[in-house]
Amino acid sequence: MSKIGIFLCWLLSAACVLLLTFMPINLPTQLALGISLLIVLAVFKHFRIRGSWRLVVLAIGTSIVLRYVYWRTTQTIPPVSQLQNFIPGIILYLAEMYSVMMLALSMFVVSFPRVSPAAVQLREDEMPAVDVFIPTYNEDAKLLANTLGAAVNMDYPADRLTIWLLDDGGTDQKCNSANLLESRRATERRAELQALCADFGVKYLTRARNEHAKAGNLNNGLAHSTGKLVAVFDADHAPARNFLTETVGYFRDNAKLFLVQTPHFFINPDPVERNLRTFNQMPSENEMFYGMIQRGLDKWNAAFFCGSAALLSRDALATTDGFSGVSITEDCETAVNLHAQGWDSIYIDRPLIAGLQPATFASFIGQRSRWAQGMMQILRFRFPPLMAGLSLPQRLCYMSSTLFWLFPFARMTFLVAPLFYLFFDLQIFVASGGEFLVYTLIYLCVNLMLQNYLYGSYRWPWISELYEYVQSVHLLPAIISVILNPRKPTFNVTAKDESILVARLSEIARPFFIIFIVLVLALLLAAYRIYTEPYKADVLLVVGGWTLLNLIMAGCALGVVSERGEKSSSVRVKVTRRCEVLVDGQWHTGTIDDVSANGMHLMIYAGDITSLAVGSEVSARFITHAGEQSSDLPVEIRNVSREGDLISVGCLYKPQQAAHHRLVADLIFANSGRWAEIQQERRTNPGVLRATLWFFSLSLYQTGRGLAYFLGLKQYSAKRKEKAEKPAQPVTGDKA
Repeated sequence: MSKIGIFLCWLLSAACVLLLTFMPINLPTQLALGISLLIVLAVFKHFRIRGSWRLVVLAIGTSIVLRYVYWRTTQTIPPVSQLQNFIPGIILYLAEMYSVMMLALSMFVVSFPRVSPAAVQLREDEMPAVDVFIPTYNEDAKLLANTLGAAVNMDYPADRLTIWLLDDGGTDQKCNSANLLESRRATERRAELQALCADFGVKYLTRARNEHAKAGNLNNGLAHSTGKLVAVFDADHAPARNFLTETVGYFRDNAKLFLVQTPHFFINPDPVERNLRTFNQMPSENEMFYGMIQRGLDKWNAAFFCGSAALLSRDALATTDGFSGVSITEDCETAVNLHAQGWDSIYIDRPLIAGLQPATFASFIGQRSRWAQGMMQILRFRFPPLMAGLSLPQRLCYMSSTLFWLFPFARMTFLVAPLFYLFFDLQIFVASGGEFLVYTLIYLCVNLMLQNYLYGSYRWPWISELYEYVQSVHLLPAIISVILNPRKPTFNVTAKDESILVARLSEIARPFFIIFIVLVLALLLAAYRIYTEPYKADVLLVVGGWTLLNLIMAGCALGVVSERGEKSSSVRVKVTRRCEVLVDGQWHTGTIDDVSANGMHLMIYAGDITSLAVGSEVSARFITHAGEQSSDLPVEIRNVSREGDLISVGCLYKPQQAAHHRLVADLIFANSGRWAEIQQERRTNPGVLRATLWFFSLSLYQTGRGLAYFLGLKQYSAKRKEKAEKPAQPVTGDKA
């Protein structure tokens, strides 16, 4: 569509919004109008109307939302003379207006998400010098060995690639600590990592003091290196072989480019996915951000640095004296500073690294608390909406990114609001049951449909609400703390290589059970009041339905905080690669079926193999992604079974040197195409109705599981089949 056509489309959409927002109509007409517009939205979504017609879809949805806002503002707020009603009533109103504002900002951000441009291929003589920074604090050497192996394996001229392990766990400050145990651990760590780096042929670097956390560590790396570009990988983020060849070329054609950011792809589930058993059934929680929001931000030149999986310009960093360290989210803060100076960023929606997520719910909350507090610090110290140098779209984008983390206030308000009426009979929402259904229910349906239209296969309905609820309980005090004292938060490293050997309740699970019990009591009270106060039945039914919805969400959260026992945090990834296995001095043909950070599964042609003892060590070799025959990788046989003419073998890696770790990294991390395949397999959209039914069934099951854990009735070594572990999955398809 031409620019004139887009403008006319926008003008028509705006006129419709204004007309539908302020048109005076009675309640039956409002109901008919709302249902009609819902049907139109459903038709647009069903036929996957895209392109410039997105503006029409957004306009229709916006008209319903604004009509609700107009009604809510002019007719439902309690009078100021009734303070006991007005105060909680205005708090609820502000929470709703916050949600409407965030919906508006998100619609602006993702109205036309940018399609990532193809990689720019450079000749070898055009390739600039690159320094690779791998900051580490307390990560295990085995985890670092995999990341270093993947980094060394990257396809890039060796004379223009320098890899640095930036160790903040072995600083002089720690080695000379008055705490003898801390001093000894730091000294041993420094020696161990120095030896590891020497084996890999990479550079080890530490510093005198642990100042400014990760930002200070990265800046120390800048001070000791000279490469034109800087790649940053977290200690648990292993790059694919083609990371640099897919990202370096963009800097050739744009002298003002400071950042090429790629998505964070994770090979293990987060605690919510792991405990609910949804990891392979639906898009991961970070998919909405990396699959849609960052692309939307990129449209407005506002895609920001996410701390890892990124390539940055040294010249740009020099203008801000390196990585910013005022907040504990140095990545976003660095980006907003450079955007304000006129530098550009680009987001490439291709997974080029594979990382690990926190395994325990407590670590997950700790990570999100740091993100939330850091964004509040950026809002406080930088205040992007009024920051000089940013364009208007960039201001709106950074408003969306920072203000989003205020969601715990709104989420907790929506949780307790119906309790004011049920327990204290406070009239905080002045409306009849009919008005609530005609205005509020249609608004909520439109909200769900708009989110499903915008994010589709990247986020299923209700999943955002679940993630926000389970975070809000603990993030709310963390956010209040940083608002009261912006300089109080300190950078805490998130543990990633944890495992839970025995099923248990999370150590921070108690508030969720208290909330669940309160909501059960509230629902029983609602039923009792409907029976004893039939003249209030319409309002009580609405408030009771609201409470039931909160109870469904709270019940599902009980499953989230009921930690499942796992033997290891290592996750297997399906692959298909030919290999050879050395048994009794003879090489036998085999196939690698799956790999993990710890081992792999092989299928070997039996041939003349007479014995393959568990516990014995053999060697495997294969063609690497560089197209070369690998050296021998020692593995230990952990289990063996015969399947016709094939032998099924489970192996444990037994790396003894850097060359072995490089082979392990080649097996797991080298092929970025496999990560893209996994992403696409999970990006399905069941639609609003099917996803709602699925979520309700999931909640019912997880409520029972959580209560069983709480009451000690759950058999922690349960041997239920996978079918019994999860509710039936919805049939996929883009339906309303």
